[in-house]
Amino acid sequence: MRILIYGINFAPELTGIGKYSGEMAAFLAAQGHEVRVITTPPYYPHWRVQPGYRGWGYKREDWLGVRVYRCPLWLPPVPAARGRRISGAQRVLHLVSFALSSLPVALAQLGWRPQRVIVLAPSLFNAPLALLVARLARAKAWLHIQDFELDAAMRLEMLPGLGRLLHWGLRAESWLYRGFDRVSTISQRMLQQLGAKGVPPERCALFPNWVDTRQIFPLIGYNFLRQELNIADQQLVILYSGNMGQKQGLEVLVEAAQRLQNAHPPNRCTGGLQTRPLPEPASGTQSGNENDIIFILSGEGAVKAQLEDLARGLPNVRFIPLQPLARLNELLNLAAIHVLPQSASAADLVMPSKLSGMLASGRPVIVTALPGTELANVMEPLGIVIPPGRADCLADAILALVNQPQLQAELGRRGRTFVEQTWAKETVLEKFLHSLQSL
Repeated sequence: MRILIYGINFAPELTGIGKYSGEMAAFLAAQGHEVRVITTPPYYPHWRVQPGYRGWGYKREDWLGVRVYRCPLWLPPVPAARGRRISGAQRVLHLVSFALSSLPVALAQLGWRPQRVIVLAPSLFNAPLALLVARLARAKAWLHIQDFELDAAMRLEMLPGLGRLLHWGLRAESWLYRGFDRVSTISQRMLQQLGAKGVPPERCALFPNWVDTRQIFPLIGYNFLRQELNIADQQLVILYSGNMGQKQGLEVLVEAAQRLQNAHPPNRCTGGLQTRPLPEPASGTQSGNENDIIFILSGEGAVKAQLEDLARGLPNVRFIPLQPLARLNELLNLAAIHVLPQSASAADLVMPSKLSGMLASGRPVIVTALPGTELANVMEPLGIVIPPGRADCLADAILALVNQPQLQAELGRRGRTFVEQTWAKETVLEKFLHSLQSL
């Protein structure tokens, strides 16, 4: 098949949508299909164009058998460097700049006559043009939704002052969805939301994010990254790795580190808020030694500067850059415990893609999620689920796991088995390809 992929993020971005769109394109090309991609210069999550690329120029390149067209886009001033968030107007201008600059490139593909057009959301600003190209080329159109960006923008107040525009945008969104031959998303709860937005069930598909279980796996023994970071053998690493944005609610990590650094006694997370009771320490175990617990936050994003300010003076919190793909397995295996915070406002609007790598590393995971959300439902058998925004519950959960090595190992095994059976890269992408061919 001739397959056109259209989206604002692509390889070599290391996190988020760009990572998955790059791996999807490379997989399709490796299966013998002719693949072209319309995208931007890599900029995420640093919000700076990577070296070797230009933000205001067009570029054509060949990457792993894929023809890639890079189109100009406007980037707002780096928010993390200035300690502030991106405004609503800046977000819209950023997305619209790519939609406009990519228009001539997308229309030029009509001469190539693609048979499948896949558009990735975010951003929906590209979807109308992708649908037009598909119809003019008599191709099948597939919309893949990584998160419901308009719903998230409303709940998280990411576009202040643009409420009326969002209202009309949600109405147009529902109409737009129904124009595609297939609409996919990454979780069951998000599939239900597609139905609520008027997409017929026969056009909906589950296309979850995946993990390469041959690339991410439990390491036993020496870890070079641990030595490079001068982490003592007795120190237990509480790790967060990924984007540092508004949807994560990462302040809870720093607050929990502060409680543990001050040797704050566990209060037991009570009040009926937790979705799963915290485990009691096994009999005969020692109380957790807070001095041996260190929090490592690896990543970039719009709120990183605020987090660094919040953590200033805490000796048990360290920030490190994103690691290259070749070091990702070492990074994930640094963790004694992974923590995945999620804002309550973002519940069921996104399914955190970083979860698959955490589970694949064979380490236990603590997530923050409300009862009944898909993240809570998935994780209740696999890890520890606590309420969003509760630093006391997080500190208690960490100490409970630190005191129970056997429970750590058991949860790690469960997570790894689940990923191998459900989110393994080959399984997910082969099923996707079958659906793409059968349209």
